[in-house]
Amino acid sequence: MFERIMTVSGKPGLYRLLSSGRNMFVVEAVDATHKRMPVYNSDKVVMLDDIAIYTDTEELPLRKVFSLIYTKENGILPFDLKLATPEELTNYFAEILPDYDRERVYLTHIKKLFSWYNILVAGGVSDFEEAEEVAESNE
Repeated sequence: MFERIMTVSGKPGLYRLLSSGRNMFVVEAVDATHKRMPVYNSDKVVMLDDIAIYTDTEELPLRKVFSLIYTKENGILPFDLKLATPEELTNYFAEILPDYDRERVYLTHIKKLFSWYNILVAGGVSDFEEAEEVAESNE
């Protein structure tokens, strides 16, 4: 399911791909509204599966970072993103991913990552394992 989640430039939140046509996609908001809307080829769309976080040694896929957070919290983050200080956010992120590249991962990236995580968990998405890993574990 994670591989069908996307962000659309200029639109807040995350969206689940429902179907695709010739010049557009039909998406549904992951949040509680489940609002459906068209997304056209002219809109900038990024699949969450294509996003990674820089570490000192490699690029870690976003799904693995979300999995680390979910393992630690087993649900929504224990703080309010709007009230948290920049130091609290960076310190918490360093607890989850101690070797993240502090020069290339900015506070805005951390805020967006935490925001997306909360949207996904509140929307019922909690399986952040890769599809191949799930298939291998079922065999």
